[in-house]
Amino acid sequence: MNTGAGIRRRLALGLAVLTASGLLALAAPGDAQAAASSCAGRKVRTFSFATGTVEVYKRRGYVCAVTLAKQPGTRRYMMVSVQARGLQPVVDEGQFTHRAGPRTVHAGHRCVRVEGAVGGGSYESGWILC
Repeated sequence: MNTGAGIRRRLALGLAVLTASGLLALAAPGDAQAAASSCAGRKVRTFSFATGTVEVYKRRGYVCAVTLAKQPGTRRYMMVSVQARGLQPVVDEGQFTHRAGPRTVHAGHRCVRVEGAVGGGSYESGWILC
């Protein structure tokens, strides 16, 4: 009888499926966040406004910003701008369905200003991260 070998095969298959699903569950939250923002570094600020949010990330002197629509899917005007004090702003704007950006500047130890817009709603931060 090969019932012992069949049981071992089924147990091994079941363990492999459980392991794979566990690894996917652990990997998915970080991948989803990275896919949503596409900014490197850690999130340091989130600014909400009526139609969206501006997320700001920082890593090794670089600051990255992305504007996300609160209700994605409809093509409409979106904009993100990030500016290190003393430098020109770096802007992404156009007709998008989910997000504008990401846009990154080297700020070093300078303050930065971020702006974002989705449709008729917008946000301006003033100087932050000083």
